[in-house]
Amino acid sequence: MSIASANQLDCRLESKLTSFNEIPIIDVAALIDGSNPMKVAAEIGDVCENVGFLYIKNHGVDKQLIKDAYAQAEAFFNLPLEQKQQLNIINSGQTLRGYIPMYGENVDPENTRDFKECFDFGLNETTVSPFFGPNQMPESPSDFKATFEQYHDAMMTLSRKLISAIALSLGLPADYFKKLQQKPITIQRLLHYPPQEGNITLEEIGIGAHTDYGFLTILSQDSVGGLQVQNRDGEWVSAPPVEDTFIVNIGDLVQTFTNDRYISTVHRVINTSGKKRYSVPFFIDLDFNAEVSVVPTCQDIDNPPKYESYTCGQHKYKRFVDSYAHLTN
Repeated sequence: MSIASANQLDCRLESKLTSFNEIPIIDVAALIDGSNPMKVAAEIGDVCENVGFLYIKNHGVDKQLIKDAYAQAEAFFNLPLEQKQQLNIINSGQTLRGYIPMYGENVDPENTRDFKECFDFGLNETTVSPFFGPNQMPESPSDFKATFEQYHDAMMTLSRKLISAIALSLGLPADYFKKLQQKPITIQRLLHYPPQEGNITLEEIGIGAHTDYGFLTILSQDSVGGLQVQNRDGEWVSAPPVEDTFIVNIGDLVQTFTNDRYISTVHRVINTSGKKRYSVPFFIDLDFNAEVSVVPTCQDIDNPPKYESYTCGQHKYKRFVDSYAHLTN
């Protein structure tokens, strides 16, 4: 059942089926190879100001690595539940690494139960603290750990380039945010959304409406679709899969840094395709104790800061406490 023809859906769940041009595609080749980063930065800045979501192409990430990542993700989620539960995120405490079963995380808990399962990891650490610590990696499939450590490295490289472009778009040095990202919080996530049928309401959808808590998200999505982005008029716009692209969006930290010049955009997922949906998002933030405050180029006498300074880790952890029951026990 496609979203366009889903007359069974509560009207609040319907989205416009649009061409991908409504969420722009930006060719980032000149940023990746360094030939014209300012041109790409200006394009990214314009989209961040008006949309908050963009597709990027010619991003330089190996196609085979992306293909391998999906194969490993699908193999993992197809494991028996009891095997996946051995890696339950509850085991990791504040580190927040491992398997998240159906309904284990709810990003909009007052309105929605999330109909999805996840697996989270980051850089492997020996010391345990919020968002940092040892990964819980499955022994099966056998290539899972190696594949996703390589994928995480590729996302780190790409995200550094994109963040430098955001800095340039704001009239700041390309390395402006680098000092705040010496050891940034990162979450590499795998997602499985089973298909939903029948009378679907907001009470249970793939993932509830939310903004991303951190700095930047780089999303790979399969061919199934289901991502919806809320535009400035409050309409839900479909973000269909586009071959050989990633979807990139900015998070709450960027909205604060830019004094609302760039907006962290609300989005959600509803999978009514009749097929399993897989996606692989990468989230990068700042160092845990890094200060988040309005940058100089986004404030003046007529436009004073709208936000008081806060630290990245405190902001992000508070949002996770709202989503994970085990953090409040």
